[in-house]
Amino acid sequence: MSLSAPRATLRATSRAALLALIAAPLLPAVSFAQSRLDPVVVIGTREAQALSKSVADIVLIDSDTLRDSGAGSVQDVLRRYAGVQFTQNGGPGQTAGYLLRGTSTSGTIVMVDGVRVGSASLGQAAFESMSLSTIDHIEVLRGPASGLYGADAVGGVIQIFTKKGQGPLNVTAGVAVGEYNSRLGDIGISGAQAGFDYAASLSRETSDGMTAIRADSGSSSFNPDRDGFARTVGTVRLGFTPAEGHRVGVSATQGRLNAQYDSAVFGGPPNYIADPSGDFRNRLKTRELTADYRGTLSPIWTTTVQLGRGTDDSVSGLADAPRFKTTRDQITWQNALRIAPDQQVVLAYEHLKEKAEGVTVGALDRNTNSYIAGYSGQFGPAAVEASVRHDDNSAYGKNTSGTIGGSYALSSTLKLRALAGKSFRAPTFNDTSYPFYGVPTIKPETGRSIELGVNWQSGATSASATVYRNKLDNLIGYNPDPTGKECPSGYFGCAYNISKAKLQGATLTGAHRIGNLSVSATVDFLDAKDEKTGTRLIRRAAHQESVSADYDTGVWSVGASLTDVGKRPDSAGNLGAYALLDLRATWRFLPQWRLEAKVLNAADRDVQPVYTYQGLGRQAWVGVRYDMKGF
Repeated sequence: MSLSAPRATLRATSRAALLALIAAPLLPAVSFAQSRLDPVVVIGTREAQALSKSVADIVLIDSDTLRDSGAGSVQDVLRRYAGVQFTQNGGPGQTAGYLLRGTSTSGTIVMVDGVRVGSASLGQAAFESMSLSTIDHIEVLRGPASGLYGADAVGGVIQIFTKKGQGPLNVTAGVAVGEYNSRLGDIGISGAQAGFDYAASLSRETSDGMTAIRADSGSSSFNPDRDGFARTVGTVRLGFTPAEGHRVGVSATQGRLNAQYDSAVFGGPPNYIADPSGDFRNRLKTRELTADYRGTLSPIWTTTVQLGRGTDDSVSGLADAPRFKTTRDQITWQNALRIAPDQQVVLAYEHLKEKAEGVTVGALDRNTNSYIAGYSGQFGPAAVEASVRHDDNSAYGKNTSGTIGGSYALSSTLKLRALAGKSFRAPTFNDTSYPFYGVPTIKPETGRSIELGVNWQSGATSASATVYRNKLDNLIGYNPDPTGKECPSGYFGCAYNISKAKLQGATLTGAHRIGNLSVSATVDFLDAKDEKTGTRLIRRAAHQESVSADYDTGVWSVGASLTDVGKRPDSAGNLGAYALLDLRATWRFLPQWRLEAKVLNAADRDVQPVYTYQGLGRQAWVGVRYDMKGF
């Protein structure tokens, strides 16, 4: 497979790549807080699996990393540690899109505690409504995974796990203040006793922000007022274990976001004068509810039943703006069969009902029945993983997808990996039905992918390189030209199928620890093109890299992260490259208390995440955190 990178891209990334190579020979899936125990993930096979045995390209972002990263949002964490590219209509609290391995936002599945979340109309999850303080850990599978997770897992899967109670009673809390009149507070409680486990958390964040649209953009929607936000997130997770190997649980997560943004109301003919002075807001409420049972029925058979509902309820615009609500109801029955000590078969049935409601689209719904089979086996130095999934959807018909891969350990420290798969993405409700945008005849996109990787780990040093190619047919995109044959008469632009697209690239990641110093790095190269025209797909950077370093004495710690994002084409112009330097420090003045400080975008770089929009400048924070069990 040939991978190309422009000379300018190579020059722009050379410093970060050199730092990564010096800090650590490079790795794939790293638990960034190193542990003597091999961390366990579930995303690669849908069942618990040692991270080191995974054939897929998986990143585990554990609870210590989330707590100590100093990141300002879930997006920052995923960009820094998993190489996910993000677009955003302004600063914190504004709508964010995500591009994993160059796929569109709708080409990556996001799950919370096993339940798929996000708007079925937009085809994306609202990361802007999530809080880091309610999350225990995040697993990211990079690469197509429709064989396990079905439609839309073209670029990969991001699974978020909320906190679960264990051990004695523990209470955590934190408060912080920052520039732009920003405030953050959270509190949590967790524990387990007499067969019951419990965890609950509440987070509140507010900020005045800054105007989302650039003053020099020439946009008719520019309004010099501040576009701030308020976000409240709460989680509850309860469980009961009546007998060893059997647990019944329920969980609930709710996020509320009220974010100002810039837009305009247009007058009538002949001038259609824009009025941007109104108070435009995105009022979003997200909710995930689950009930589940997991039991070991015999030494070789474990079964899981889960019922889940995810809702995305949005009112965007002025006070009388229309409401859009989508609901996903999911039923999953999964069985893991241990057919040999190092071999497992997973058989599952899944039913998903999606419903969209809105003034302009009426009521839309579709149902999917899915059957999944997966296998993972270890044969001495070799490992094999395979999956196949059949989806029968009431709107776009039947589709069968799958993945097969293997690895071989050349030594105790070096492992080779290879993986191939077939994936697809279903059109969203907006793609098919939104007025003056959707096209009912639009087709699902399909993909065929292959990747090769090498992993190396020795003690506290780990490294890897992965190269991949994903060829897509009928890629769903936006056609801004209403005169083309793709758009119906009267449209100003529409959804349409790009005939073919090719996404190829390379990912290098690494981690190293020596004494009190730990360093990690991720470097991504991406070549994402429309094969018909040869043009780059919009908003994809040809390179993105991040390097983090932390020095921790136990009483105090200091750290820094540098994230560099290359130039990106957009529909109305090019977006400039930018580099973000984030600094952080903590002081543990008592075993249960620590003082925290951080400076985001310390160099005050100009960030243009989307054409005409701007991110925040330098922002300093200071706060205090309490943990009953100690740090």
